[in-house]
Amino acid sequence: KLYYRLAKMKKFSLLILNIIMFSIGNCGGPLISRFYFIHGGQRIWLSSWLQTIACPLILIPLSISYFHRRKIESPATAKILSITRREIIGSIGVGIIAGLDGYFMSWGPAKLPVSTSSLINATQLAFTALFAVLLVKQKLTVYSKLSVFLLIAGAATLAVRGNGDRPAGVSVKEYVIGFVMTVMGAVCFGLMVSLIELIYIKAKNAISYTMVLEIQLIIGVSATVFCTIGMIINNDFQAIPKEATQYEIGEAKYYLVLIWCAIIWQLALLGLVGVIFYSSSLLSGIIGAFLLPVTEILAIVLFHEKFQVEKGIAIFLALCGFVSYFYGEIEQSKKEKRDNFMDDHLNFIVLHQND
Repeated sequence: KLYYRLAKMKKFSLLILNIIMFSIGNCGGPLISRFYFIHGGQRIWLSSWLQTIACPLILIPLSISYFHRRKIESPATAKILSITRREIIGSIGVGIIAGLDGYFMSWGPAKLPVSTSSLINATQLAFTALFAVLLVKQKLTVYSKLSVFLLIAGAATLAVRGNGDRPAGVSVKEYVIGFVMTVMGAVCFGLMVSLIELIYIKAKNAISYTMVLEIQLIIGVSATVFCTIGMIINNDFQAIPKEATQYEIGEAKYYLVLIWCAIIWQLALLGLVGVIFYSSSLLSGIIGAFLLPVTEILAIVLFHEKFQVEKGIAIFLALCGFVSYFYGEIEQSKKEKRDNFMDDHLNFIVLHQND
């Protein structure tokens, strides 16, 4: 019993740690990306590349884990990687989707206010739920379905009069492209997190956090390679020195912004895979929806963005969607406990009747 409680407490602590990392990255990532663009940054592929380029940082905890295994096991049997070839191939595929997601998502901070792009990103929960049903075979309650409807309705509300918060210097065409691309990014995100959960489910060996980090490293490297190809085609590497010299707040601060952008987005990705591992892909979507008002307030305070009635309605619908989903999960949990209790009770009766 004591061992079980300690293991449960450790799992809960690690879940909280990953929620914190995911929350910092989820709020800070869009804000610092928008900061890059409003001060003179123009490179979409560079912005998407920064979302995964810091993935080698994962080598630090992986190296510690490897040398720890070498002490416990013999150096000859201690493997560098714990995951199988099948999981590596799956992670590479997810990495390509992650790179595409990063590209789509970068259009939001580039062409839309953070408050608007964050509200559109709230639909990630709806797409996560959809792909969780299709791929992971997760059952949705009536409340979950209502949550999906409310989140999509919130995004539709923004589209009704979206042109009203168009940033200065952004054409109507660019605004529409940014809106559509951000929605596509939400679709890719929903697909990506459900596929990550599917990799965990289909894994041949018991999933450890070390394996989670290995999967995340492969996803990060694959996404970075994908975005690097885009940068090479778009001549972004050659454009970086020139963009740095023309940056509004100075060349040194330009590179500082890029570094922090990479670090904050890496926190988001590390936290994301951790939340999925210790809980589920749907919880990651719920946390994203829950942090929506925080990102909204920070965007208004830091960038003095407009806050129209449509955004207020969209936030209200998103929060209602979050509450609906959370309530549905609680009711589902209660139902499963009741069903398990009834099954145990019936088994007990049958057992004693046989006696």
